[in-house]
Amino acid sequence: MSKKEERLVSIITPAYNAAKFIGEAIESVLAQSYQNWELIIVDDGSKDNTVEIVKSYNDRRIILHKLEKNSGVAVAMNTAISLAHGTLLAFLDADDVWKPDKLKKHTDFMVTNHYGFTFSAYEIMREGKNKVVHAPKSQNYGQYMRNTVIGTSVAMLDLDIIGHDFKMVNLKKDLDSMTWAKLLREGHVAYGLDESLAYYRKVETSISNDKWKAAINHWENCRKIEKLPFFQCLYYFIGYAFNATLKHFF
Repeated sequence: MSKKEERLVSIITPAYNAAKFIGEAIESVLAQSYQNWELIIVDDGSKDNTVEIVKSYNDRRIILHKLEKNSGVAVAMNTAISLAHGTLLAFLDADDVWKPDKLKKHTDFMVTNHYGFTFSAYEIMREGKNKVVHAPKSQNYGQYMRNTVIGTSVAMLDLDIIGHDFKMVNLKKDLDSMTWAKLLREGHVAYGLDESLAYYRKVETSISNDKWKAAINHWENCRKIEKLPFFQCLYYFIGYAFNATLKHFF
């Protein structure tokens, strides 16, 4: 893709008390080889100095919007989406980091193949050696419900294909995975680029607790949000538990 043909990528970043790591996230965007982007950071009522850190970056492509009160990640993300000028949406959590060629490689993969929904492999940051989470060639709804491999910080959407009315589902828990599930349930296919383009950060001391809560949330979402029959949810849940164990513990 030539410089003249580069499309504007709107990067969606919600932030709440993210002072510890948001600088690294911003620096990883500034370091991108693909420069036609805007970074929309919506502060969700942080009580630390997240806002001050964001303001310290003097780049017109970084857009800061402050919510008057803490309203939740869904509201923050949808506010950012409403402010986006680009039709390519990328997502970056405030504590994650992109590799320098992330946008270039991902955008080329997406635009060249005319894909509306894509994701890439990524690395879970660990002490010693990082764990690479590979991206399958594609995922449909059933495959995703058994293996929620699409990381938020490596997902990209083309609104010209997905639809300009796209919004994150308004949930407090698992809003990203349920948003991807909704798109797949509607008939879209997510196409994977099996190259690690980002680093995903997690707190090692809380792995067991967080993964158990995530498993419960996945089951409840399957039954209450997706409204699937018990045995279909059980089938999906067994696959989900197996793949989540491989992803985070091996």
